[in-house]
Amino acid sequence: MSLPAHTRHVQKLYKQSLQAAQNWYTSSEKFRPVALAIRRHFEQNRYEASPVRLQELIRETEEYIEKFRHPLPYRYPTAVDGSKYERNMWYEKNQTPPEHFD
Repeated sequence: MSLPAHTRHVQKLYKQSLQAAQNWYTSSEKFRPVALAIRRHFEQNRYEASPVRLQELIRETEEYIEKFRHPLPYRYPTAVDGSKYERNMWYEKNQTPPEHFD
C-alpha cells in the first residue's frame, strides 16, 4: 500500500530536519532534546486539515531547513566524501604497476 504524496513529502521534511539538526549536534546528549522538539513541532500540526495552512507549514519548514543547513554536513567516514572513503583502495590483480615513477 502506497502513501499519499503529501504524507511522503512531510516524512521527507521530517527526516531532513533531523539530519540538519544532527549536523549541528553530533553528540547524542545534545541531539536528543532537539530531535524531540522537532518531533513535537511536527506532531502539533499533524491533524491540520486546511490545504492553505498545510502549504504554509510546508513552505515554512523548507525555509527553516535551508536557513539552518550546516556548511560542512557530517559524512560517515566510509561514505563518499568521507575521511576514509577509498583510503585503502585495492587494485585488481591484472593491473600492472608502472615501470618508473617520475
